[in-house]
Amino acid sequence: MKELKKLNSAQVRRMFLDFFIQHGHQEMPSASLVPVDDPTLLWINSGVATMKKYFDGQVVPNNPRMTSSQKSIRTNDIENVGKTARHHTMFEMLGNFSVGDYFKDEVIPWAWELLTSDEWFGFDPDRLYITYYPKDLEAKKNWLKVGVKEDHLLADQDNFWDIGQGPSGPDTEIFYDRGQEMNNLPEDDPESYPGGENERYLEIWNIVFSQFNHTPEDTYEPLPHKNIDTGMGLERVVSIFENAPTNFETDLFLPLIKQTETFSADKHYGADKADDIQFKIIADHIRSITFAINDGALPSNMGRGYVIRRLLRRSVVAGKKLGIDEPFLAKLVPTVGEIMKDYYPAVLDNADYIAKVIKSEEDRFSATLNGGLALLNEVIEEAKAAGTNQIDGPTAFKLYDTYGFPVELTEEYAADEGLTVDDKGFAAAMTEQQNRARNARDMDNGMGVQTDLWTDFKDASTYVGYTDLEVTDAKVIGLAVDGTHVETADPSADDIEVIFDRTPFYAEMGGQVADTGVIINNYGRVIGRVVDVQHAPNQQNLHRVQLEQPLKLGARYKLVVDAARHLKIEKNHTATHLLDQALRNVLGGHTQQAGSLVEADYLRFDFNHFGQVTAEDLKKVEMMVNEQIWQEIPVTTVETDIESAKQMGAIALFADKYGDKVRVVKIGDFNTEFCGGDHVKNTNELGLFKIVSEGGVGAGVRRIEAVTSEAAFKFMQERLSLLDQAAAGVKAVQVKDVPRRIDELQAELKDVKKANEALQAKVAAQQAGAVFDNVQTTAKGSLIAAVVKVAGMDQLRQMADEWRQKALSDVLVLGTAAGDKANLLVAVSDELSKTVKAGDLIKAIAPAINGGGGGRPTLAQAGGKNPAGLNTAIEQAADFMNN
Repeated sequence: MKELKKLNSAQVRRMFLDFFIQHGHQEMPSASLVPVDDPTLLWINSGVATMKKYFDGQVVPNNPRMTSSQKSIRTNDIENVGKTARHHTMFEMLGNFSVGDYFKDEVIPWAWELLTSDEWFGFDPDRLYITYYPKDLEAKKNWLKVGVKEDHLLADQDNFWDIGQGPSGPDTEIFYDRGQEMNNLPEDDPESYPGGENERYLEIWNIVFSQFNHTPEDTYEPLPHKNIDTGMGLERVVSIFENAPTNFETDLFLPLIKQTETFSADKHYGADKADDIQFKIIADHIRSITFAINDGALPSNMGRGYVIRRLLRRSVVAGKKLGIDEPFLAKLVPTVGEIMKDYYPAVLDNADYIAKVIKSEEDRFSATLNGGLALLNEVIEEAKAAGTNQIDGPTAFKLYDTYGFPVELTEEYAADEGLTVDDKGFAAAMTEQQNRARNARDMDNGMGVQTDLWTDFKDASTYVGYTDLEVTDAKVIGLAVDGTHVETADPSADDIEVIFDRTPFYAEMGGQVADTGVIINNYGRVIGRVVDVQHAPNQQNLHRVQLEQPLKLGARYKLVVDAARHLKIEKNHTATHLLDQALRNVLGGHTQQAGSLVEADYLRFDFNHFGQVTAEDLKKVEMMVNEQIWQEIPVTTVETDIESAKQMGAIALFADKYGDKVRVVKIGDFNTEFCGGDHVKNTNELGLFKIVSEGGVGAGVRRIEAVTSEAAFKFMQERLSLLDQAAAGVKAVQVKDVPRRIDELQAELKDVKKANEALQAKVAAQQAGAVFDNVQTTAKGSLIAAVVKVAGMDQLRQMADEWRQKALSDVLVLGTAAGDKANLLVAVSDELSKTVKAGDLIKAIAPAINGGGGGRPTLAQAGGKNPAGLNTAIEQAADFMNN
């Protein structure tokens, strides 16, 4: 047997990428886990997920051969993490991709070379097994040709990659035989074969031959361009090189497990299977949490934020099972950064910020967990009192979903008290929630059906709008109507797309909207309007036009951009760069752009930030931007290579892909960014910058809307007009007196409120005297119940406080009406609350006022919209006490 190389995770990753770089592939950076412009995905969940625009033909890549190590998140089987050898929520997928370039004849020999060559992985060929689609005899022939033995090739009907509409095709999977000593099954078990459910034959690589379009009509048509998409799990391959029983004993996870051991007083990895599961959960989840936060996602109650919160809570509970009662997850963040720094240095750079977010969430969850424990104890007591000896499924699910209690933890606590949990009811509640989430998202991972309308169109088109907003002799080099290439387009057509050899019209990109303008013929007549401009697959500017006269392929026209609109867009785009930098300077370097929109009338900027932006910080940001405007800083641009741009300190957007040459926009020493958009020549052209609004738009994402120049002046004018109106309203002689007059009026209002409250208290006391004299005797205890005329719930509570101090009866029920609203209050003495609970009584009588409510065993309240039902509610309270 061939001796196995000793390679760590960083070496394996680098070797894979270098192999394909040597075979002409472009290394693509690992994209953010948060998808950009892809609403079908919650997370980037595979290497190919970042390549969809190339595979379905929307964009033609700079190089049709690409390779990547893409971090990915999947949480569809989160419950298996820690219980199996290879389930993870975050993993890295090594891949090589071909978009219409090479196919089976090339990729199979390369795969075999990478796996078996001594220069590369150097695996023993006898340990490799291959499965293929039975009808794909071409793939089988190629495997035999490179030297795979016939008995190491297995046909498998499941080897067909199809996720719905879009590219699909047969695939081939490669398995590594780890030997029977690594197996979890007997050698003669039916599942003990390559592709079976066993630990001996480890699937390490899947190569998809994407050669069909799965159409909306559910047919399979040949693709215009055949593609290759492969995926190799880094964690799995590293477990082979490090001879690890599972992925968790590798250098990707073991340092985290060892550090977690130091937080636990007496738990050690490898000593107990149940404890090992908890160690694995923590090691897996902290990687996902750390990388997700680094990429801009933050804990919340929905979407990606809910996934992070769920992972974090599972980790905390796992820690508690290991005897860790103090917050500890934040301490693991630097270790994650150290493990991954070779390829992901930003994680270590942002470790302090990530740890701060995690620590805050841990602290918050500790309080929630304690609340869950209190509820669980109450549920246990109620179950015992009722004699059911079981916690119902919906309650167990509430503990899981709201408080983060895994059902196993609820079962443990319940068992200690001699109770069981309704597992079927819990499963039903879980399924119901999953269905709700699935229906709410209504997403899939499919790609668009591949089209070659513009994919093969490679004639050059030059954008000249950086310097010229008019072109006098632009030639029509591409013309399509309703998805078909034509020689002539006339005004009756709906969907007209045009490519010119030269154009001053900016194509929408980087948040900047497209230019609009007119098309003029040789007679000086406007024959059409450009209403939108997008990029064609080969990056030409693709104009969508509305015609008044026919337009012909090969003809020349004058193109004129709406200059006034364009100049406003330029100002707002430069302001966006200034705002981006000011936010980094004021809030911290962790802030990342999460989206932007540069219109003519305003700009919108979304950014990741943990917590709210204070009014003081917002003022600092606004002032900082205006200071750059008033300093009249030149705005310069340079085209250079990526490395030179990075050495200049240019900020690159994580989600953007850049070609060999990039355009860098520099605003003095204040800001330097990669940008292909249009900008002013000097910041003084902006005149004025004003933030219009700031607020949250999602989990950890804030949005600022702002205006510049004329729009900013008009905004300030409107605000001054409102201030003048306010001055008149509060009878201030001068505008500067408005704050003082408001303070005076508020002080007067406060005095009036105090007097009113005193009067209401006096009225309540007078009514209490009459009400408290009427004590009823009931089967369950003494009762005072009445409808009173007071201002609202506050006065009812005051009466209840007096009743409790004087111990006037066992139960108090009060109701009051205010307009079309009704309030009810129930108070129960401490002694009687052991058998009669205020919450039960309020739930029994609240329907009479078309309302609902709840509270503690000694005090509960309800609100409703049927004041006429108050007397009925009082009568029902007496019935409740007598039954």
